[in-house]
Amino acid sequence: MKVLMFGWEFPPHIAGGLGTACYGLTKGLTQHNVEVIFVMPKTFGDEDQSRIKIINASEVEFDARYWKEHLFEHQVSFIEINSQLVPYIGLDDYYHIINQLKSDVFQSAESGQKLRYQFSGRYSENLLVEVQNYALVAAELAHTQTFDIIHAHDWLTYKAGIAAQQISGKPLVVHVHATEFDRSGEHNINDIVYAMEREGMLAADAVCAVSDFTRHIIIEKYGVPEEKVFTLHNAVEFGNKEIKRTRPLKEKIVTFLGRVTFQKGPEYFVETAKKVLKYDNNVRFVMAGDGDQIQHIIEYAAESGIADKFHFTGFLQGDDIETLFGMSDVYVMPSISEPFGISPLEAMSAGVPVIISKQSGVSEILQYAIKVDFWDVDAMADAIWGILHYPALSEMFSACGKQEVHQLQWANTAARLKEIYKQLLHL
Repeated sequence: MKVLMFGWEFPPHIAGGLGTACYGLTKGLTQHNVEVIFVMPKTFGDEDQSRIKIINASEVEFDARYWKEHLFEHQVSFIEINSQLVPYIGLDDYYHIINQLKSDVFQSAESGQKLRYQFSGRYSENLLVEVQNYALVAAELAHTQTFDIIHAHDWLTYKAGIAAQQISGKPLVVHVHATEFDRSGEHNINDIVYAMEREGMLAADAVCAVSDFTRHIIIEKYGVPEEKVFTLHNAVEFGNKEIKRTRPLKEKIVTFLGRVTFQKGPEYFVETAKKVLKYDNNVRFVMAGDGDQIQHIIEYAAESGIADKFHFTGFLQGDDIETLFGMSDVYVMPSISEPFGISPLEAMSAGVPVIISKQSGVSEILQYAIKVDFWDVDAMADAIWGILHYPALSEMFSACGKQEVHQLQWANTAARLKEIYKQLLHL
């Protein structure tokens, strides 16, 4: 069985849990004799290709005009607008993208003339244009590659998946790692993104949700028939080395790791920190990550009078995350709406007790994690204080959590996914 899979990021170059999940899932599939061709907008040369074949979309030549005309016949919609959807962009990237637009290469191309589109490989200001051109690359690959099934991860790749489906006639699986309701909240939905998500879900032959929490949103908010929506919980990738526990400071360390955005509830982390520090000044709080709310949170911590107890590390990955977990006494994920949440599993694997919001998909599968409502900062503060001041409690969550999370293998998730593939292929 061979899968043509479309993603947007892949370790070690990731912005969040999406790339981590793609890596774990593809590795798990190969353990079940499923061959994966993984397509991404831009590769950097240091991705692990020992188990899968990775195609760099920026190196694929395609006839833009031909595929646009052909896909329009199959009613694959395109949106040609520029939109500031995600704030991860620097000045160099911005001017590079603007220069591409001004070059007008696609509008001037004639049918039969093959071109390459240089994707930024990031969540740039020009994101929707990249999504569209990624679909044109997908059409070319669907025409030239041999495969049995198509798998598209998250809304950025759904148009690519639909294009490949229309060209090849092969079944399409879309994977929902987050919805617009998670990212923006109930009352701030981006209608363009919502429409693209819904288009992908309705076109798919099967929809994989990372939790029952997300499955419910897909059925209720997007109108997808429940019989084609499957829950496929994430897992965690374990390294071979034991993470070394260190104590660099006299104070205890409480950690937040994730994108600093509305969805992740960073303000509740600051609120909780204020309450803990009222009763115990021997604690430091670390916020590891970056995002559109980072400046606001820095200012909020300063206004709250706890800046001297707060550390902002910026975006971390790889060994830096392991180092942080090695010195952490508690990990907190106060997410407002979390489809799943892989970072608590990584923390538990390192032996760190975790506190997670009940509004997270990962809470469905964990027993040895303290679960509180994201808005209940009093309960969150009490949980932190308890772990920091009762060694037996901390040791229990550390040991039992580590044992529990090591049962959550990507190979098991991949086995369930393979069964979905077989069902679609009538095997």
